[in-house]
Formats: sequence, C-alpha cells, structure tokens
Amino acid sequence: MKDLLIYVPKITNRLQYAFDLVMGQQLGLKFRFSTNKLDFESFEGLKIIYGSEPIGNALFFKAGELLFEREISSQELKPFDFESIKAYFPVYHNKSAAPFDIFAAIFYLVSRYEEYLPSVRDMHGRFEANSSCLFEHGLLQKPVVNIWCNWLGRLLEQSFPGLKIIQNSYSYTPTYDIDAAWAYLHKGLYRSAGAYLRDIINLDFQEIKNRNHVLSGTIKDPFDTFKFQFELQKQHHLRPIYFILFADYGINDKNISVRNPAFQRLIKQLGDYAEIGIHPSYASFNNKNKLRKEVEALTEVLNREITKSRQHFLRLNLPTTYNHLIDLDITDDYTMGYASQPGFRAGITNSFLFYDLDHDVPTRLRVHPITLMDGTLRDYLKVNSEQALAVAINLIQEVKAVEGTFISLWHNETLSDQKRWVGWVDIYRKIAMEALP
Repeated sequence: MKDLLIYVPKITNRLQYAFDLVMGQQLGLKFRFSTNKLDFESFEGLKIIYGSEPIGNALFFKAGELLFEREISSQELKPFDFESIKAYFPVYHNKSAAPFDIFAAIFYLVSRYEEYLPSVRDMHGRFEANSSCLFEHGLLQKPVVNIWCNWLGRLLEQSFPGLKIIQNSYSYTPTYDIDAAWAYLHKGLYRSAGAYLRDIINLDFQEIKNRNHVLSGTIKDPFDTFKFQFELQKQHHLRPIYFILFADYGINDKNISVRNPAFQRLIKQLGDYAEIGIHPSYASFNNKNKLRKEVEALTEVLNREITKSRQHFLRLNLPTTYNHLIDLDITDDYTMGYASQPGFRAGITNSFLFYDLDHDVPTRLRVHPITLMDGTLRDYLKVNSEQALAVAINLIQEVKAVEGTFISLWHNETLSDQKRWVGWVDIYRKIAMEALP
C-alpha cells in the first residue's frame, strides 16, 4: 500500500509525534505530510486533511490549535459524549469526519500535558489521580486513547476500501518491585537488634517469635516468595520484569544492604529467570548523581547493562525524572500509573515514547503504562478479595478488548500470605490466570 498523504497547514514536533503515535504505532499505517495545497490536490492516492478547512472531497479532520502551539497553557477540554464514552477537544465544523480533534486529545493525554500545569501534589510530591481529567470524568478505567484509535481505524477503512489497519495483539507483562527482599534475614546486627527492641516496646511477642524462627532457620522468611513466582512464570511461560531497590538505607528505602552477598546472589538468580531493572530510591528523586550510583552498582552486580526503571513510590516529576533516566541511558520506564487508583494514567495501554513538553521534542525513552498495583487495591481502595478480583478482571477485559498490554505491579511481600496480605497470594494467582492471553 502506498503512503497516505496528509495535508497540514504546518508541520510541528507535536503534530509529527501525535500522528506517528496514532497512524503509525496504533494503526500501522505509512503516511507523509504535505503543506502544499497544489501538490495535495493533484495527488491521486489516499489522502486526508488535518486543518481548518476542507480541500475538495478529501476526508477532512478539523484541527484545533494544540498541535500547532509550542507553549504550555491551560486547555479547555470541553468533554462531551462520544461512542458510549466521552471525548475532549470538540470541533464545530459540519464537514469534519470526527466531532473532536482526536489527535490533539490523544496528544494531551499521552504527553501528560496536565501534569505540567499547576496542581496540588501529595505528600510524596506526586501528581494525584483525583487531579486528572480522566478521573474527574470517570474515564480512568477506560483506555480511551486505544478506543479512539480503533474508532479512527474503522472510519479510515470505511472511507478507503482496500485500506488495511494493522491490529495490535494483547499481551501480559507481570512486574515485581523488590523493596524488601526479606522480612527478617540479612538485615545486619544493628537493624535486627533495633527490630527486637521495637517489638519488645510494643509487646509484640508474636513478631519476636516469628523473627526467632526465621533467623534460626526453623521457618522460611515470609518475604521469600520467589520460588512461587518462578513456578508461576515457568508454568505459564510468563516474561516478568523485576525492579530492584538497590540503594543506601533510608526512612523510605529499607531494602537489604547493597553489599550483602546473599542479596547480590538473589539478584543474580532473578536475572537468570527474568529481566532486571533499577527501582530508583526515594532518596534519589530529583538527585541524578545518587541515581547514577544506584544504576552503576546494580550494573556491576549483574554484569549487564541496566536499561529499565520504575520509580520507588511511583514518584514522577515531569519532565525532570524522565530526563534524568535518559541521561543515564535508561531506555524503558514502567512508572506511568497512580498509587491511589488503578487504570490508565495516560489513557493508553500500549507503550509510547515520552514527549518532553518543556523542550517541545519527542525523546527516546519508551514509557510502559502500568494498569494495576497490589497496594492500590489493599491500601488505597481498601477492597476485600472479591472486590479486588472484580476490579482486576474489569481492567483486564478493558485491555483485551482493545488488544493492548496489561502490566501488573506486585511485590514479593504481597505473596507472603501473612498478616495484612493473608489471602492475597490466591488473588494474585487468579489475576494472573485471567490476564493470560
């Protein structure tokens, strides 16, 4: 099939990025732009217009201003009902093939435009889910970008007989954050002594008993759930990714010492079963030098390049966080999700290249949105097992319906089946079974 010709009044970085994402990545089409009306009118192949007015009988999409701007300013979204959901950036032209500027709407969500605007941040400096337009309009659990793209694909196929849209295929990627590899083991003399003292002060004799049994080798450390993960992955041919908190000890960074031989052996073992990424520490947030040291230390243990990352506590400050990762040769990030709400933070289930709005350029960092985290269900939504499973199944079905990618975020301690996580190993198993292609 020949390239689709798209007439635009001018070509900008935003315009190129939006069309690459929608027409290229999502619909699998080849296209090129033209800003010359005479060339466009004389072209005899497939062609569309993205601009202010139609030209001849060519398929016309009314464009707003967003993709032709460079500044970052507050936008009027004007949500309206469209195809059983809602859409943004409505256009008012009776010849427009779409009732909204689909390319601007997708760019707004995927670029995370709203996160550059003034907003209230939580105690960890995070943009909050309830500040997002998708949450406000009841769309956070809908992959609206994929839904809109699929609608556009059907429209183009109807308008151009013989045009074939390339369909994506559903996939599932389980991921794990290793914030604390063990509950009791390998903590060192001072941390273990401090833990005993705390338990004595709190009269928590059961915790003292558990710690004694684990340290004496009588029972297994409850956070050591890796065998279960390995068996699940082998049985169902899963390709997980582990993100390792490999940093100095701190109030919010409480993993095992990076110098501990047992911890290093575990990391190497995980590397035999799965891909390994860095889990940048809480303390390294906005501190590129500290982050560099963590990446280099993990690289040295594994003796392989580290190219994947997910922020501890899902702390994300755009564009600073992502620019730091790019500077350290990280190519793929898995932070794009909310701690407090499940769903689609950027409105999309597929990966996409990060667009740096401050510099108005696309980057080489590929962002992989996460859909569901264990702590979201247990600690924020506070749902029971049946409700947790229902939330997960609904999201999985949404992703499968658009042939997207479902990425789950779990922790090794969640699978301990003890204390606050009693019963959650069964929930995770059921979620994983539902998520299988």
